[in-house]
Amino acid sequence: MCVRSGRFRLYAAVAAGSFRRYATYRIATLAGVFTNTVFGVILTYTYIALWDEKPGLGGYDQAQALTYVWIGQALLTTVAVMGGGFEDELMARIRTGDIAIDLYRPADLQAWWLAGDLGRGAFQLLARGVAPMACGGLLFSLALPGDAWTWLAAAVAVLLGVLVSFALRFLVALSAFWLIDGAGVAQIAWLASMFFSGMLLPLNVFPGALGEIARALPWSALVQVPADVFLGRRTGTDLLATYAFQAGWAAALLAAGRLLQSVATRRVVVQGG
Repeated sequence: MCVRSGRFRLYAAVAAGSFRRYATYRIATLAGVFTNTVFGVILTYTYIALWDEKPGLGGYDQAQALTYVWIGQALLTTVAVMGGGFEDELMARIRTGDIAIDLYRPADLQAWWLAGDLGRGAFQLLARGVAPMACGGLLFSLALPGDAWTWLAAAVAVLLGVLVSFALRFLVALSAFWLIDGAGVAQIAWLASMFFSGMLLPLNVFPGALGEIARALPWSALVQVPADVFLGRRTGTDLLATYAFQAGWAAALLAAGRLLQSVATRRVVVQGG
């Protein structure tokens, strides 16, 4: 019990330290808020034109479609759709060999980086998520939830989205153990994340089999799923199924990451010996 409590305090400290670390970049944060807001305005007018031509596209009315835009801007850095979290640093430590020190520490590698990423995500949601969403609400007529339960349900979906995002990026970072440079894998993952998360366009508007496949892939848990929960499109048993979908992908991807981590650890031990 004492060991578990000590580890919990350790990872909580890592998460808190990560939050404070990102909080020190005040100018970068303000620039990010400005950029998210500007792109949100541009996308909003694009969506207005599109929904004027095709009302009800994807099952959304125009107010819901505009809300979807600002949810995307709020989650862009929260779930690291374009990367920019821990993965670059982890790949650099693998390339330089510093990862050997990390693997011999009395802390789990995956849990350590997950704690840090949760701290990062919490800061990005508060700093670069709330402000653009508030600006969108002031400038346009959005379909915001009218009850606290929907906000709470959406918060849970966002947390699960962060877990899925971390698990995907952890796998990308571990590819550096077998590749000279993991940048290529990171680029492919970034493109897949942008397209299949629903960041560019709601996955509900994708036609036929493409839409079915896109909604079944783990990237949909990053933006599309939290947006639908926020818009009240997932309720009751459907909401539970939505959480199960996100949690299932998170568990599967985290297990895959732990397996690769074990293989990589043995490789480092053998080479070090």
